[in-house]
This record gives sequence, structure tokens and C-alpha cells, in this order.
Amino acid sequence: MGDEMNRLCTICVRAGSKGVANKNVRMLNGKPLFVHSILQAKKSGLFQAVAVSSDSTVILKIAKQWGANFVIQRPAELAQDNSPKIPAVRHCLMETERMEQKTFDIIVDLDATSPLRGLSDIAGAVELLETARVSNVITGTPARRSPYFNLAERKKNGTVKLCKTPRKPVYCRQDSPECYDLNASVYVWQREALLQSNTVFNEDTLLFVMPPERSVDIDSELDFAFVQFLMSKRVESLGSDIL
Repeated sequence: MGDEMNRLCTICVRAGSKGVANKNVRMLNGKPLFVHSILQAKKSGLFQAVAVSSDSTVILKIAKQWGANFVIQRPAELAQDNSPKIPAVRHCLMETERMEQKTFDIIVDLDATSPLRGLSDIAGAVELLETARVSNVITGTPARRSPYFNLAERKKNGTVKLCKTPRKPVYCRQDSPECYDLNASVYVWQREALLQSNTVFNEDTLLFVMPPERSVDIDSELDFAFVQFLMSKRVESLGSDIL
């Protein structure tokens, strides 16, 4: 891994949440949910700076208390329920560069709602991008359902069909093409790719595969309860919530 690279970690944390009320500041193993991502970034030793972006002054104050190098006030138009991720990450990058008066080569966004990732996942995704020299890397986990076998979509007339029609019949999921659930955990970009593209799917995008037990993205109360359970087991066995 190129240690000469200047790497920035961004963590984008909105105040609002529909699925789980105030989830980003909800306590998980004694810390606000989003703080786990700050601590992972700092413990990884990969980043010259960690920047937290939020529309909430309360969240930014907490971020500073837990060691974020920069706290970025996010404009309201980038913090709506339907606001896409990339413009928020891009804004965070540009503001951090303005404040730091330097540019970063690699930008890594850690999603605040995926606290079960390990340090090896962050390092592995970064190494994949820097070794392969691609535009960006995203993370995922092997899908439990396949669009070629047991994932259906409803047509306008109410009937259902497979999401994707295989070239030849598939009689068991294991025989279908490999598919992955994007786990919204780690996003890695070359700087120019982040500035130029509004999608995480570029022609050369690569996937870093993570195991299911580190791939839960909190989007519901059930997800939160599941993450609490898995993290308690981690602390019980390792004495730490950071792998």
C-alpha cells in the first residue's frame, strides 16, 4: 500500500432518519453510533485526516470530542432524505482541502450506519484501489438471494417474474452468477474520480468482499438490534468493539 498517498477519511452524518429515530447519535456499546466509524478510521493509521460532515451542530461537536480532525457544516440541500451520497462526500473533501490547504489523493468514506466493519476491511478496500489503480472501490457481501433464481419483481399487471432471465435455466442458487449485496460500508475513490462522477458504478469499479457478519447496514430497528447483538458478542470474545 502506497504510504506516500495522502488519504482523507470522510464520515457523513445526517441529523434526521426515517427508519430509526436519531440513529446516528443513538448509543451503541457506550458510544454514539457514528463515533465507531471515527475510531475505526483513526485506529487504522491510514489517514492523514478524518473529517465528519453533518447538518447538525450537535453531531459536529460530538465528532470533535471523539477526535475528528475536521468538522464540516453540510448545506441543507445536501442533507435531505433523498440527497445522494456523492455530493456530500465531495463537499466534505473540498471544504477539508480548503481548511487544510492541501489536496488528498485518496478519499475513503465510512458509512456511519455500518459499525461492524473491521480495520482489515478498510485496509483491504484501500489496498485494492491503490494496487489495481482503478477509479473507485465499493464493498459488498455475497447475496442471499439471486436475481437469476429467487429474486422476483412485480410487473404492471400484478404478476411476477425473475428480476433477471438467465441464458439457461438455473435450478439452484449456487449455479447462478455470483451476486453481491452492497453493504454501504466502505467507499474508496481516487480524487479525480470522485470529482468527475456522480455514480459509484464506473467502468472500472471493483468490489471488495466482506463477510455477512461485518456487513449489516442499520436501516431499521431490527437492524439496530442485530448490530447490538453482534457487537456484544465481539466485545465478549475480544474485549473490544474494533476488529
